Amino acid sequence: MRREGSTELSDKRNGRGRVKSAEHTELWTRPGYLIRRVHQSHTAIFADECRAFGITPVQYGVLTALLHRPNIDQATLGAEVGIDRTNAADVLERLAERGLVRRAKSLADRRQMLASLTPAGATLTLAMHPAMERAEARLLESLPAAERKRFMATLRKLVDTLGIEVETPARPRRRRAAALAQ
Repeated sequence: MRREGSTELSDKRNGRGRVKSAEHTELWTRPGYLIRRVHQSHTAIFADECRAFGITPVQYGVLTALLHRPNIDQATLGAEVGIDRTNAADVLERLAERGLVRRAKSLADRRQMLASLTPAGATLTLAMHPAMERAEARLLESLPAAERKRFMATLRKLVDTLGIEVETPARPRRRRAAALAQ
């Protein structure tokens, strides 16, 4: 929600103070800015719906990944969730401190740490699912059903094509050519 203030957003709404310059574009025309604002909204909605669990969206992503892919190494987990290895290790440490995740050295490669959910972690992940679904529904509720599908398809396409540029792409290498062809 835009609020009055001294930003170009309020000036745009009020028709005041517009800068006519090819060198400057208004915030509401910038995709990165809009994506960040949607992300902020999602984070706030997720926090509201999932408050009782004390889990962040990234932590829930890690828990969900481990629910579906137990005993994976930190680098693979980070790639799956879209965070780097260091952040994955930090998130796993916090979850392990809460007794939700167990980490152990790989028997095949002692340099690797493998992560899996504890029974408490699996229980919490499953119990959180309805709250997460409510948060997702609230995020998209202003879009008609057909637009939601297009929006999600567009987001997947962006993640698949742009994910190759980040440090730990999960699946983009396989789908990059197909996504670019569309």
